[in-house]
Amino acid sequence: MWVYEKKLQYPINIKQTNPKLAKIILSQYGGPDGELGASLRYLSQRYSVPYPEVKAVLTDIGTEELAHLEMVGTIVYQLTKGLSMEEIKASGFGDYFVDHTTGIYPAAASGVPYSASTMQVKGDIITDLHENLAAEQKARTTYDNILRFCDDPDVIDAIRFLRAREVVHYQRFGEALRLVTDKLDSKNFYAFNPGFDKKK
Repeated sequence: MWVYEKKLQYPINIKQTNPKLAKIILSQYGGPDGELGASLRYLSQRYSVPYPEVKAVLTDIGTEELAHLEMVGTIVYQLTKGLSMEEIKASGFGDYFVDHTTGIYPAAASGVPYSASTMQVKGDIITDLHENLAAEQKARTTYDNILRFCDDPDVIDAIRFLRAREVVHYQRFGEALRLVTDKLDSKNFYAFNPGFDKKK
């Protein structure tokens, strides 16, 4: 399915450690609106999609979300690499450090571990695409919130790239929803659905 090129989708070269910021950014690794959930959501939804062009969109975006997971992990790693115990204690990173040292663990900024309960796969293309549109906007909002805490230009650059991709994904899911709606309208799907019509 994939040809993996062993480099990041976008270069990340952070020069200054900042464990407090790392703990916030970690939410986009394993938080409720993060990249792990996005990749699992789209790559799971694709199986029940009846239209190959929409299945391709889900596969492409789901794969790209794995690349974003790698980027967020790299950001967190570079922000925490080589920390002294004094820096860990002073930054409030100690509670994370106790459980994970400086390993990259899928959790929200609040410390809640990743849960598949934060995502949905319904097997109904209309429902799933609406879920995905909302997911991309929630991820974009999370990146907006992260940017409010950033003053490091190296971090800001990478986060802006990731934020911009959320906007592009939202647009692609919107195009897919229009395509699916047109196909279903041509079958008079909303006016009569024999699988659920109680009158017949």
